Parts: sequence; C-alpha cells; structure tokens
Amino acid sequence: MKKSYYLFNPGRISRANNTLKFTGIKEDGTEDTSRFIPIEGVDNIYVFGSLDANSAIFNFLGKENISVHFFDYYEHYTGSFMSKDYLLSGKVIVSQTDAYLNKKKRLAIAQKFIEGASDNMLRNLKYYNNRNKDTSEFIEKILLLQNGISEAVDIPSLMGLEGNIRQCYYQSFDLIINNFTMGARSKQPPSNEINALISFVNSLCYTVCLDAIYHTQLNPTISFLHEPGYRRYSLALDIAEVFKPVLADRLIFNLLNKKIIIVRQKSG
Repeated sequence: MKKSYYLFNPGRISRANNTLKFTGIKEDGTEDTSRFIPIEGVDNIYVFGSLDANSAIFNFLGKENISVHFFDYYEHYTGSFMSKDYLLSGKVIVSQTDAYLNKKKRLAIAQKFIEGASDNMLRNLKYYNNRNKDTSEFIEKILLLQNGISEAVDIPSLMGLEGNIRQCYYQSFDLIINNFTMGARSKQPPSNEINALISFVNSLCYTVCLDAIYHTQLNPTISFLHEPGYRRYSLALDIAEVFKPVLADRLIFNLLNKKIIIVRQKSG
C-alpha cells in the first residue's frame, strides 16, 4: 500500500536506480545516514525542511505520478509539484465549467459542501457531548443555522452563513480541548498555539484533497463555494471544508487531550 512521506529535516533527495534516496543534513553540515524509499510505495511527499534536488529527480517523480507538496519555514503551504495531467477528459471539464457558470447549479453544489461540513462539525460536537463535554449549546446553534443553508440565494450569503457556523463551532474548542483557551480563530499570524496548529493541520488537509482531485478527471482550479482565482487550486478548498472537522480537528483534539503533544500557555 502506498504511503505519504513527510520530510522535516533538511537534506538531499536523489534517484538511486529505481528508488528514492534521501540523505539528511545535520546541523554541523555533515551528511546523515541515507535512507532508501522504494518508489512503488510512495503516494506523495510533504517537504517542510530545505530540500536539495535536481530536474532529474522531478522527471522521475513526474513519470511515477508522485506529487511533492512544499511548506515554508513557518509550515505554511506554498505550492506543489505535480506531474502532467494523466486523466484528461474534455467532457468532464466542460460539464464542470457549465456547472460553475450556471448560478443555480453552482449554488446547489456549494450548499452541499456547507451541509457536509456542518454535519461533520455536529458529529464532533455530539461525540464530545456524549463524553462529559456539554456541547449542547453549540449543537443547537448550528442546527438552527443549518436551516438557512437551503434558503441561501447566492454564494456570498452562503459564505456568510458558513462563517457563522464555523465561528460557533470554534467557540466549542475551549470546552473540548483540556486546559487551554483558544479564543477567537485567527490567522496570518495565528494568535496562539492552537490557532497555529489548526492552520498547520488544515494546510495538510488541503493538500490531501488536492492530491485526491489530481487522481480524478476534475479540474482543481474550477470551484463552486470559493471563487476561482489565479495560481490556486480552489476546488481543493471547497472539498477541504467538508473534511477538516473529521481529519484535522479530530486529530488536534486527540493530540492535545491525550497529551501526545503538550502545549504550554505563556504566563502573563
């Protein structure tokens, strides 16, 4: 079964026969022990440290349909290397574009994204409500807001409703996460450790969705909830909305509540 590989240490990646060779670089600049990764077992690669590579290795990865996702020093997603489209379908692209241009079709699809996202938020809240966390207040508010999804008349009003649902959902994090106050959701920069963790894990969820789209005949730049733009895969943003509660948030809750990682708040 293919796996994702995460490269946090700086190093050099190269081709060794028909496999990958990663050689880490220590803090003193010397090489660490090389690690060999069979190409048949690689799904995609996430790069968080500085990586030394050449065109030959990217040609090799491209032929094997392996994507490489890059993150900067602050672990913000910056971009991806993806091989040329290998599942081209003009009919699918035409249909996808037609659905975007048709306001009624686009709104109906966008509503489904919000319905899926809010249902998964409720799934999390109900899970913890059954485990001595009284999230009933947030459940009731989101159920009430959900009623407005089918009544939204355009994308901006739907996005506003989604923002209200997510704001209510994030307010429950102070109750769900033990011994930590998250406060309001903040980005660029995050105001505290929890916000930073949410941004980081959300970016991983985004790249997982992007990689999944790549293995279909859909065009990742044509979206329905988020506006298509330049130099971004907005369809991955749409799909990530549905999966962030179950992939990203549940991971964060488990990491913190089970003390797999420990966050210490600054005093004063």
